[in-house]
Amino acid sequence: MKVSVKIHYQVVSCCLISLFSLLMAFMPAKGKVVKVYLIGDSTMTDYSLEADFQTKRYPLTGWGQVFQPFMQRDSLIKVKQLIKADSVVVDDRAKGGRSTRTFFEEGRWAEVYKALRKNDVVMMQFGHNDASKEKTERYVTIQGYKEYLRLYVNQTRQKGGIPVILTPVARNYPWQEEKLTNVHGEYPQAAKEVANELQVALIDLNQLSMDAFSAKGQAYVSQNYFMNLPAGVYPAYPDGQKDNTHFQPEGAKAVAGLVFRAMQTLSAGK
Repeated sequence: MKVSVKIHYQVVSCCLISLFSLLMAFMPAKGKVVKVYLIGDSTMTDYSLEADFQTKRYPLTGWGQVFQPFMQRDSLIKVKQLIKADSVVVDDRAKGGRSTRTFFEEGRWAEVYKALRKNDVVMMQFGHNDASKEKTERYVTIQGYKEYLRLYVNQTRQKGGIPVILTPVARNYPWQEEKLTNVHGEYPQAAKEVANELQVALIDLNQLSMDAFSAKGQAYVSQNYFMNLPAGVYPAYPDGQKDNTHFQPEGAKAVAGLVFRAMQTLSAGK
């Protein structure tokens, strides 16, 4: 009797193990998830995270605010050489008025660095505020700008992450002969030099956006892309607004699209 019970128990155990193995074989594998961290300035910020966004800030939109839809599962195949995951969460840490230096000094980079995991991507876009000589609390020299970019790149790599440098997105000026030209001085070139020096993936967003905005034309982008608003339309701007740096939703989506298409041409660097 004891032998019979023991054999029966072994048979049941084997059947259960086989059934479990069969079920596991048909269950979908848990996909890898990585984060894409966005660090930078107001043109990249997610304003929807702020209280009363609809009444106090809308239609102000950073391109990072509308970047998650470009990172859906069916799109990731297009950037598989850069993003090693089945799923992406965009974590937008960009903040208005920040330069490479102030983003670091305020501890914002420390928070990202602490959270970084292997294969996470850090996309860094600075330059708008670094170049503000008249605002000494923000200003960073070209040499300082390059040093902070090196720091962000090297520390990202220390954690096994993938850094991507972006030159600053264009402003809606100056226009010359119906083409938008560079307003950022030597900062875009400095970003390129750091990328070349450290063999980092680079998106020349300054040039891409100048070309794209020029193709649309000054009148179109002024009215539809940038925060040039008529009076009496938006509760947050009852008197209207004239702003050729920050974006409305259409402009933010256009820039996010430029970034995503550029990502398709990148490798993860060294």
